[in-house]
Amino acid sequence: MQKDKQKKNLNTIATKLVWLLILFLGKSARIQLVRRGTWNRLADSKNGFLAVLWHGKMMLPIFVHRNLGITAMVSEHQDGEMIALSVHRLGYQTVRGSSTRGGTRAFRHMLKHLKKGGICTVMPDGPRGPRHQLKMGTILLAQLSGCPILPLTFAAKWRISLRSWDAFNLWWPLSRCALLYGKPIWIPRQASGDELEEWRIKVEQALNRLEEQADAFF
Repeated sequence: MQKDKQKKNLNTIATKLVWLLILFLGKSARIQLVRRGTWNRLADSKNGFLAVLWHGKMMLPIFVHRNLGITAMVSEHQDGEMIALSVHRLGYQTVRGSSTRGGTRAFRHMLKHLKKGGICTVMPDGPRGPRHQLKMGTILLAQLSGCPILPLTFAAKWRISLRSWDAFNLWWPLSRCALLYGKPIWIPRQASGDELEEWRIKVEQALNRLEEQADAFF
């Protein structure tokens, strides 16, 4: 009982620290939005879309898109709990699940939200990789909802890259940062089998090309 209480207290402290770190780094950064009009047009259409980014590049998008009522899929793993509580403080809704745990339930919730015209976001190489390998669930979610996939990533002039499986990216205070938006990708409703695998590869490649643009930005 005492251990459970200590664990809960530690999680609460860690959540507040993550929330404060996101706000501090975000508000101290000099942020440039590259092709933001793409996001605005999709949001204004009220038809829903799926924002997709690699796991290690979540930090700046979380800050820039706070308080927009976005629904994020967050894993049920231990680190997912801290992420979920932190992004709730920043105005996100969350559904819990991933490719390894609780995925079917989370998929249904996301699909329902997209069909209502909402904005959802997933990190398709999470929760534990392999890094920069997109999982099929993202493709099926876009296909069944009829909503486009919008790739995202960011770059930082003074970047910090952690030694984690996803090479998680942060930046030093006052750094110049750029949030890059890709081109929307619609998955054909009639696609199946090998065709869906081809689309999975296309979306993965689009995300990785955007990463290359980010790497070269500064």
